[in-house]
Amino acid sequence: MERKQNGKLLNIFFTAGYPMLHSLDDILPSLVAAGVDMIEVGLPYSDPLADGQLIQETSKVALQNGMHIDILFEQLDRNYETVSALPVYLMGYFNQFLQYGPERFLARCFKAGVKGLILPDLPMEYYETEYAKLFEKWQVGISFLICPDTSEGRLDNADRLSTGFVYAVSQSATTGSKLTADTTLKTYLQQLQNRTWKNKVLLGFGIQKHNDFETACAYLDGAIVGSAFLQHIKQHGIGREGIIKFVKSIRND
Repeated sequence: MERKQNGKLLNIFFTAGYPMLHSLDDILPSLVAAGVDMIEVGLPYSDPLADGQLIQETSKVALQNGMHIDILFEQLDRNYETVSALPVYLMGYFNQFLQYGPERFLARCFKAGVKGLILPDLPMEYYETEYAKLFEKWQVGISFLICPDTSEGRLDNADRLSTGFVYAVSQSATTGSKLTADTTLKTYLQQLQNRTWKNKVLLGFGIQKHNDFETACAYLDGAIVGSAFLQHIKQHGIGREGIIKFVKSIRND
């Protein structure tokens, strides 16, 4: 399965440490073999406010398994060739980044070959004044989130400051919600489609099946699948063939 270079980018999210502490060692190469274009690895957190029930559940299990940031970086280090084979992003919360130590965190990302970070609760203004130069120093990108009620000015800032991709949230809801292909969503996607973007723009939240993926790709550069993939893991495990089959079902390859 060849990766798509122009449009229809598929980004798969999974939680580090789920379902077992070292599952990343199996999941990561399987996703690469399946031909995904990007991977997001979620940092389990005790209070994941933006996440729906399933991702909260996986975070709880991962923490109970003993997952923490140092273990994750050790896993990424030993999978360096796989990580560097395509863009891998870490998604977490600003407090995790802050408590670990911003420069220490970014240095570990650089060493592991991580492409960028997604920190939904890091304000763009604060990033620009306090951390942009540090991210640049360690050659680590960042992706900011936008949503249907984001102002024009903040859309511009999200694109200007992002150095990975722009994460377009499909609706004002938590992860795992179904994508509602109604007039409101269509208007939002058309608004994004009609803008000139520096970055690729990917749609997330509610992408559960092939039709959702196609809806996103009709307007934007691709989509992010998280809860649906975690549901697959919960039901079917982390076998390579199953993961490849799941990715094919999203793309309808």
